[in-house]
Amino acid sequence: MSRQIVSVVGGKEAAAAGTYTSLNPARTGEVVARVGLADAGTFAAACRTAKEAQREWARVPAPVRGRVIASIGRLVEANAERLARLVTEEIGKPYAEALGEVREIVDTCDFFLGEGRRLYGQTVPSEMPDKNLFTFRNPIGVAAVVTAGNFPVAVPSWYLVPALLCGNAVVWKPAEYAAASAEAMFRLFTAAGLPDGVLNIVFADGAATFEGLELALGEGTVHKVGFTGSSEVGRKVGELAGRHLQSACLELGGKNPMVIMPDAELDLAVEGALFSGFGTAGQRCTSLGTVIVHESVHDEFVERFARALNAAAIGDPAGDVLAGPLLDRKFADRYEEFLTWLQPHHKVVSGNVGRITKDNPRGGFDGGEGLYYHPVIVDGVQPGDRLFLEETFGPIVGVTSFATLDEAVELANLPGYGLSSSIYTTNAKHAFRFREGISAGMVSVNNSTSGAEAHLPFGGNGKSGNGSRQSGMWVLDQFTRWQSMNWDHSGKLQKAQMDVAEIEPDLDFRLP
Repeated sequence: MSRQIVSVVGGKEAAAAGTYTSLNPARTGEVVARVGLADAGTFAAACRTAKEAQREWARVPAPVRGRVIASIGRLVEANAERLARLVTEEIGKPYAEALGEVREIVDTCDFFLGEGRRLYGQTVPSEMPDKNLFTFRNPIGVAAVVTAGNFPVAVPSWYLVPALLCGNAVVWKPAEYAAASAEAMFRLFTAAGLPDGVLNIVFADGAATFEGLELALGEGTVHKVGFTGSSEVGRKVGELAGRHLQSACLELGGKNPMVIMPDAELDLAVEGALFSGFGTAGQRCTSLGTVIVHESVHDEFVERFARALNAAAIGDPAGDVLAGPLLDRKFADRYEEFLTWLQPHHKVVSGNVGRITKDNPRGGFDGGEGLYYHPVIVDGVQPGDRLFLEETFGPIVGVTSFATLDEAVELANLPGYGLSSSIYTTNAKHAFRFREGISAGMVSVNNSTSGAEAHLPFGGNGKSGNGSRQSGMWVLDQFTRWQSMNWDHSGKLQKAQMDVAEIEPDLDFRLP
C-alpha cells in the first residue's frame, strides 16, 4: 500500500488543497506516496506557528540544543538502511549513493552537536577606559527552507541542522516528488524531542509555495530563506526576499568544468569524470558539465572515457549500478529537450541516445517501465553551444579541448556558473594557477566535481548562488545575526571617537 502524506504544522496534520502522486521512477507503475498539497495560506500559517514556537526554543541553552542535534544523528544512524532504501525507491538513486547521502546527515549532526558549545562571541577592547565591548550570535527567527529532491535528505540537513542548533524555527518545503523521503526524515527529527512548531513540514507546489512565502515575508514571520534549486527560480526567490529586506541562502545549479592537463593520470581522470558525470544519472548540482581536455591527450582521454562509460552498469538502483533512472517524469521531459541541442558538429562517442527501451536498449537492458536514459558523451562541443553554456540536468557530458592553461580557465569560467570545478594534474603549479583563476566556490584537484564533506563550506558564485555558504562553521553566519553590546561602567558619558585618550608621539625624532 502506498503512503498517505500530508503537511504537519505545529505538530498537527494540515488540510490539503490538492494531491500529488509520487511514483517510483524505476517502475513508474508503482506509487510510493500520495501527497496532500497545501495552499499558500497553509504555508503562511506555518510561518506564524513557527514564529510563536521559536521564542521558547531560543531560550533553550545552546548546548542542550546541541544534544538534540546529537539525538537526531543517532536516530538517523539507527534508521540509515531503511531511509536509504526509501530514497532509492522514490527517486531512483543507487542504494550505495543513497546510503552515503544518509551518512551525510549523521556527519552533519556530529559536527554541529559540538557547535552548541561553540556559538562564541567576542570580548573586544574599548578605546575608552572603564568600558567593555561584547559581541553575541543571536538566532534570526524563522527560516523558510525550500529544497530539491535529487538529494532529498542530505541537502535539507545542511539547512535544518544548523538552523535548529542556532535557536531558529523552520518551515521546510521539500520537493513533492521526494515527499516520502522528506516525511521520513521529518519524523526522525521530531522524534529527537523538538517541541511542536519548531520544525514544520509543508508539501506544496511551486506556485503555492511562492505565494505563501510572499505572504509570510509581508507579515514579518520569515527572517531567512534557504533555497536549493534551479538558477532561474533562485533569482525569483532572491528578488522576493530582497524586496522584504531579508536575505536568501541560495544553492543553485552548475555547469561544472573538469580540466585535464597533459600530465594528468588519465585512468584516474576517467574514473572521476565517470562518477561526477553520470552518478545519480547526472542529476547533481555538482555533476560534471564539460570536460576541458588538453589537445595533446584529447583523443586518448575521449577513447578511454567512452570505453569506461560503455562498460558501466545502468539499471535497477537497488543493484550495483553507476546510475538508475531519472528522478521524475518532468526531469525526463526536460532531458529530452537537452538532447535536441545536439548539433551537426557534435560527435556522440558513447553510442545510443534517448530513452532506454526495447527498441533502443542498452546491451541486454530495455529499461522496462523506468525512466532510464542512455548516458551520453558529446565530443566537439564549442564555447557558443547551448551544451557548453547551460546546465544540462541529466546524463550528458560535453568534451572540448584547449592549448594553454589560461585558455582552459577562460573556458571553465565562460558559462557564468561558479559551483564546483576540478583539475587533473601532477604539477602543483598547475593546480594553484587553476585555483586562483577559477570562479567556482569549490575546487578539486585529482578528484571529481562531486563530493562534499560536512565540515567544509559548500556553495557557489555567479549563476550558482549569491555567495552564501552551507556546511561547516561558515553556515552559522546564515542562521545567526551578530549583536554588539557596549557596557560603560565609568559613571559618565563617554562619546566614541570624541573622548578618546591621545598619546602624542614625537614623529620628528631621528636617530643620530
